Amino acid sequence: MKFKYSTVIAAILLLSSYSIGYSQDRVEMLKTELAQLLKSDQDLRELFSPDINAERKTEILREYSITDEEFKNRGWGITEENDSLNLRKVEKIIREFGYPSKALVGSKLSTAVWYVLQHSDLTAMERYFPTIVRANKTGDLPDANVAMMKDRMLMYQGKEQIYGTQGAGRLFKNSTTGKEEWTNFIWPIKNWRKVNKLRQSVGIKQTIEEYEKALGLANSKRYTLKEVKELTEQ
Repeated sequence: MKFKYSTVIAAILLLSSYSIGYSQDRVEMLKTELAQLLKSDQDLRELFSPDINAERKTEILREYSITDEEFKNRGWGITEENDSLNLRKVEKIIREFGYPSKALVGSKLSTAVWYVLQHSDLTAMERYFPTIVRANKTGDLPDANVAMMKDRMLMYQGKEQIYGTQGAGRLFKNSTTGKEEWTNFIWPIKNWRKVNKLRQSVGIKQTIEEYEKALGLANSKRYTLKEVKELTEQ
């Protein structure tokens, strides 16, 4: 009984520590903010999915006041503008709350900040990566999320990724025709032989081969970093 009593007290103190200084109204406002951030981040990216149906696409475009023509001409630019706006909001949230914990906002909404940072630029990712690492240590983010952000930072830094979580697309010059061709590929991986073990170690169940297949890259060339640089600079 003594053990159970002390466990309950510890749990109460832990939960209280997450909400100290925050009124219930402020926490509810935070949840609403996070829900909106997560929705806009995912909705606009859904528009690029080849599996989206016409009805869903029309629904998203209408909700964000985007015309078909605007999306065709500058769909990615619109998404990047939304990403920048979301980042500014997330920075304010982090300044006030730190990384919003599961205990404070729930598991799903706790991921909103990660998604926004994952879709930000290198400068923002490098600045807030320690925040992501701390969230992982407190149990608020899985190892896989940290691995994905680490891989993306390495890609943006022009380095080999570790866990093989990042695909890329580049204009490569065809050595035969001399023309530039858009090429999708898995960003170069530091150790292809060990990558599946590394993926498994951080909780990524999908093998690199399954990931390539899911991206439609099962029969695509696996480029080295040197090859990517040479093909891009030609």
